[in-house]
Amino acid sequence: MAFSSKTLLFSLGFWFSLLLLWSPPTCSASARTFLPSESGKVSLALYYESLCPYSANFVVNYLVKLFEDDLISIVDLKLVPWGNAKLRGNDTFDCQHGPSECLLNTVEACAIETWPALNDHFPFIYCVESLVYEHKYPQWESCYEKLGLNSTLIAECYNSGHGKELELKYAAETNALQPPHQYVPWVVVDGQPLYEDYENFLSYVCNAYNGTAMLKGCNEYLNTIQMAGEKPNDPVACKEGKMQALFGRIRSTLTSWMSQVNMAFWM
Repeated sequence: MAFSSKTLLFSLGFWFSLLLLWSPPTCSASARTFLPSESGKVSLALYYESLCPYSANFVVNYLVKLFEDDLISIVDLKLVPWGNAKLRGNDTFDCQHGPSECLLNTVEACAIETWPALNDHFPFIYCVESLVYEHKYPQWESCYEKLGLNSTLIAECYNSGHGKELELKYAAETNALQPPHQYVPWVVVDGQPLYEDYENFLSYVCNAYNGTAMLKGCNEYLNTIQMAGEKPNDPVACKEGKMQALFGRIRSTLTSWMSQVNMAFWM
């Protein structure tokens, strides 16, 4: 009887291990809120993850437009590299696109911390996301040389565990969003999420701006906000699919059940 129970336990452990290894991320082509800035600028927050192709596309082809026609001068931009990562207990976490995404999320968090000025950390993040966009992200360290940056500070941030602390802070920030984020990129202007219309973020920025500066760059974006009835049904974004959520629930149930079986077996 003991042999049969042990065989059953090992068999269940084998299948459970396979289930843990296969956690398919889904990219669909389909608390804390950032309030209006006290500086008079428009608050703009981007919640994203480094290896989501739609996040990379947004950074490379849309967000960069802020730096054209001096639109960045009316914006307080905050980047939050966490996205759809999940906390797993004991301050550990899994990222939607695997360990490489956890690495790059943390590296980008370290860049934001190490070079707090937007003009210093954004070029680095833009460089990394450009390589993601071109499917060359393993070459991300080349961005140090391209931009003339010292990699030592980022390496120290990452290897010391401080980068992990930064990611846990971003996790708390993302998980406290109201309304909760549904996918990435998740773009928020003056505390209001843009949902599917995130690529049109400059229209929201320009329409939200109440300052006195007259910016030529806003002329083409004023009063072009998409009406609610015109929103597409399936946003171009990375989000958790139903299968991933299902597997998460199965993993949780199996973990609890196997713990009980294991205790009963060795008693």
